[in-house]
This record gives sequence, C-alpha cells and structure tokens, in this order.
Amino acid sequence: MNAPASRLPHQPPAPEAFSLRDAAWHEASIGRALQHWDGQSDLWIFGYGSLIWRPEFTFLEARDARVHGYHRALCLWSRVNRGTPEQPGLVFGLDVGGSCAGRVFRIAGAQVPDIMRALWKREMPSAAYIPRWLKCRTPQGVVRGLVFTMNRADACYVPNLPLDHTVRIIRQGHGRYGACTDYVLQTAQALEAVGIIDHQLRAIARALQHTESPSL
Repeated sequence: MNAPASRLPHQPPAPEAFSLRDAAWHEASIGRALQHWDGQSDLWIFGYGSLIWRPEFTFLEARDARVHGYHRALCLWSRVNRGTPEQPGLVFGLDVGGSCAGRVFRIAGAQVPDIMRALWKREMPSAAYIPRWLKCRTPQGVVRGLVFTMNRADACYVPNLPLDHTVRIIRQGHGRYGACTDYVLQTAQALEAVGIIDHQLRAIARALQHTESPSL
C-alpha cells in the first residue's frame, strides 16, 4: 500500500501498519518463486547485504557477481531484524536503477526446500521484498540467481534519506538480530574485504564511526 498522505516521506508508518507473514504465506511465496525449478538442479542466491558476511546456509560455491538494473540502498524500515515497530532501524534493499556488486552462492538442489524456508523466515518477515530471478554476471559467466528486490509499494519503503537522518535512524535501531549500527558497519567491512567499493555506504559507515549521536 502507499504511504498515507498525512505521513511525511521520511517518517516510518505507524506501528499498527506493520504485519508479519505466517508460515502458510511463506510456503505460497516460495512455491511461486520456485515454480520453474525442476526439483533437482542447484540454484544460485545473490547476496548484497548481510548475506555476504552471514549467509547462514551451506553452499557449494561462491562467486563475485553484479546485477544490473538495481542498486544497494538503505531504503527499508526494519521492524523485526534490526528494529522494532515502535523504533525501526534500516536495512538494505535493492532499489531500481544502476547496478549492484555482491556475491552469488550456489546451493545444492537437495537442500533447496530447507534453505528457502530459512531464507524466507529471515528475509521475508513481511512482504517488503519481491523475489526475482535475475542475471548475475560473474567472472565465470552469467548465472540466474534469486534476488530479493525492493517492493516500492510497501509502506516500509523509504527512499532518498538524507545522510544525517540515515545515521540517526541506524543508531537507534535494534532488533532480533542485534544493533542496526553493527549490521551496517559489518556489511561495509565485508564489501571492502572482497574488493567491492560502495561509495554511499562508505560515507554512511564513516559518519557512524565518527559522529556522536547526541549531535545529530
């Protein structure tokens, strides 16, 4: 749904506007995502945020990869993983435009059902992402990978946040996976470690490291 007219663009929606998806919804969503899968072949999953440094699933192979048509951005209010409905943090989404460098992971066909259920529980507590199969360009060639792209129609989508506002929100966020600040800094460090340069994220990380929250 679209944000209410009375809410300013950079304000989170009211806590009561947030709802979790249940196991039945997850199973249906996974079924749609896997409708063309033959039930046996290995699959690829593209990571652009915490999946790079904490995939939490067994994989057979990992490659550097780039997806075109989307870019990494802290554009999603986090009300579970890195925040709460009352005090949300921010997490990464793949927003439309540009391209995104990340990592693509190959998972064994036999493990696909279990890995997908765990992945949906982690990445899809709500319907904020749209799972898509996109071309992932790697040094070894193009593979088609599962990519969680931003659902711009979701009420928790928040584009074009100013830097100071972004830093303040990150500092206040804390959810079931820990502090939002840790999430952002660990992602920035993981990208640098594999040679991925994200100038916008680097600026946010520097601000988090060198700016005290009371001055914001």
